[in-house]
Amino acid sequence: MKLVQPSVRKELETQPKLKKRYHAFQQLINELSGREIPESIIGSLYSEIEALNTIPSADKHFSRELRKKKSVILKTLLKELKLVPNHHYRNLWLALGMSVFGIPMGVAFGAALDNMGFLGIGLPLGMAIGIGVGTAMDEQARKEGRQLNVAHEF
Repeated sequence: MKLVQPSVRKELETQPKLKKRYHAFQQLINELSGREIPESIIGSLYSEIEALNTIPSADKHFSRELRKKKSVILKTLLKELKLVPNHHYRNLWLALGMSVFGIPMGVAFGAALDNMGFLGIGLPLGMAIGIGVGTAMDEQARKEGRQLNVAHEF
């Protein structure tokens, strides 16, 4: 089974933001068309794309549904095939680094210097650690061929 392409929508020319978002969705589907994907996953992706194709562009809920469908497709790819978009791990670990490493380091600085105003020093350090870890994981995914050449933006 081959992936169905999203329908061409000429009426999006007047809405630049929605046009850009829809183009990113089309790019994701084109990227997936060039990969070996099991039939079971293609079936679920097919149903998501077909559901989106049935919604008219003039509908006020089209933008929201487009975001939802792209998110569902990316989550399915991550869960089933371990395929991730560009900078997925970097963005994930940025927040994790700030919360897991940055806050404890800030508390340690604040306690050591007896001034909790230094709590904020740990956040950028944790952010840097998180970006480093996430970038390394993104590079590993790229080397293993698990990275999709699309941005994960909404």
